[in-house]
Amino acid sequence: MTVGKTARRRFEGLAIPGTLGLWTAAGCALSTPALAQEPDAGLEGRWAGSVVLPTGELPFSVTFETGDGEPAATMDIPVQGALGLPLTAVSYAEGRVHFELQASIGLAVWDGALDGDRIEGNFTQGVAIGTFAIERAEAVEPEPEEPVPYREEEVSFENGEIHLEGTLTLPEGAGPFPGVVMLTGSGPQNRDEELVGFPLFRVIADHLTRRGIAVLRYDDRGVGGSTGNVAQSTTSDFAGDALAGIARLSEHADIDPARVGLVGHSEGAVVAPIAASRSDAVRFVVLLAGTSVPGAEIIYEQAAALSRAAGAHEEDIVWATGFQRRLFAAMEAGEDLDAHREEFAAQIRAAIDRLSEAQRAPISDVDSYVQMQMDQQINALQSPWFRHFLTYDPAEALRETRVPVLALFGGLDLQVLPGQNRGPMAEALSGNPDVTLEVLPRANHLFQAATTGSNAEYAMLEKAFVDGFLDTISDWILARFGN
Repeated sequence: MTVGKTARRRFEGLAIPGTLGLWTAAGCALSTPALAQEPDAGLEGRWAGSVVLPTGELPFSVTFETGDGEPAATMDIPVQGALGLPLTAVSYAEGRVHFELQASIGLAVWDGALDGDRIEGNFTQGVAIGTFAIERAEAVEPEPEEPVPYREEEVSFENGEIHLEGTLTLPEGAGPFPGVVMLTGSGPQNRDEELVGFPLFRVIADHLTRRGIAVLRYDDRGVGGSTGNVAQSTTSDFAGDALAGIARLSEHADIDPARVGLVGHSEGAVVAPIAASRSDAVRFVVLLAGTSVPGAEIIYEQAAALSRAAGAHEEDIVWATGFQRRLFAAMEAGEDLDAHREEFAAQIRAAIDRLSEAQRAPISDVDSYVQMQMDQQINALQSPWFRHFLTYDPAEALRETRVPVLALFGGLDLQVLPGQNRGPMAEALSGNPDVTLEVLPRANHLFQAATTGSNAEYAMLEKAFVDGFLDTISDWILARFGN
């Protein structure tokens, strides 16, 4: 079943197994210089194949075109639901084909050779290095969208100078209805919180609206029609956006303002208690994979768990955790982080040295690659968002949250580990008379039915929630705020 809009969505990242950075799941890739030459006419059309890495395979297709004397191409990644992604640095010269994809988790680069009806070569994205092969294929017609049995309205609202745009879905029949505002996880997300082609919030909104609960979901700052910049804002700032969304939802004629709440995922589950502690307009909160300890502690555990699941060497994990602690201590003391670049560079080079000759082949300039890795990851530490995240303790707002709380964790979540967060959350909410905490055993961070919980699995798993997840949310809300 198709839910809502599926055509050419904003792309959040090419999720391929192995794209792990030093302290987050982000990375960057070395971009080889593209040749400014128009593709041969024989290159035009659709080509389909896959990227192959030691940890998995991801199917994709590319459609080459020529127009206005400039080469152009778009990419489809069906398993991620990503269609018509614009490619950059597209070139074909002397039998070599090159194209790139800008993604939030790092630039993805394809560089290969054309041999008849087949293109083969190397793929690089961050620390992920592999191969790809694509062959000529027939064009694919998009499937028609299935109508939904409820109303959809495009809405906008303001939080001070920040303008936010989103979608409100309203159940069939006469209101007023209970309603929720959806809060996304970290990084610039669209209103569907579309991760690896899985539109989490669109699916949740569809389910809740069919059950009689109105849903407002909106684009993050700097995404779509929303203004502002996520990296230059803080989790506390996002709580202001959430309350502006609550105000916009509550003023609608078909919404009962006495039955409105927040549903937050990941960082959104940190934002929700802050908003609830600031305003009585928030009548309940649903926390999905929310944290309850300071951000630095989350990063240490998350990075180690994800790296271990990706097969990283244990000595690298130990070094990375120690390096993170030294960097964060330097930040807190106001020291210059440049003093740590030499140690970081040495570790990156050591990791490259352990690669096979074939894996190292796409890195044509090791010095540039190392420099780009250092610049991206150390510069990310300087953002207002990261500095606030490191030291903020979510338990502060949880202790001040007196409205009903539903908190769900994924038993296989390696980004927000339930063993680290469930206990402190229960303790922080101990003064609240209506709290439900539950761990869904087979669920990962996206609440998919998982095998290992690694983020390398996300793109390969079915784009659906683990059994019981959606009903747990809707049943809990309706039991307290239904008609």
